[in-house]
Amino acid sequence: MIISFEDFQKLDIRVAEIIAARELPGADKLYVLTISVGEKNKQIVAGIRSSYGIDELKGKKIIVIDNLEPAVIRGEESSGMLLAVCSESGPVLLVPDREVTPGSKVS
Repeated sequence: MIISFEDFQKLDIRVAEIIAARELPGADKLYVLTISVGEKNKQIVAGIRSSYGIDELKGKKIIVIDNLEPAVIRGEESSGMLLAVCSESGPVLLVPDREVTPGSKVS
C-alpha cells in the first residue's frame, strides 16, 4: 500500500524514555510501559516481552507514534505505539543511536 506524504505527515513520531515496565498478567508477550514523551507521561502496551527483560527497559530511549488513537488491550489503555523490527529472534526496538531528549520529533 502506498500512502501520500500528507498522510505520513499526520504521524507524530517522537523519542520517548521508558520510565517503568510491568508484565501484563495472563499475556505472556505483553508489557505495560510508562513512558515519558517530553513533558507528558503516558502508558502503552507492547508485545516485546520475548526479547526484553523488565530491568533492561527502564531508562531506554525508544521511538513511538505519539498521536495514535488510544486502544484498550487486555483491560489496559494503550496511548501510542512503539516502533520495532520483527526479526526471527523476536521484536527489536528502534532506538536513537545518540543521546536525545525525550519528546524530540522524528523527521
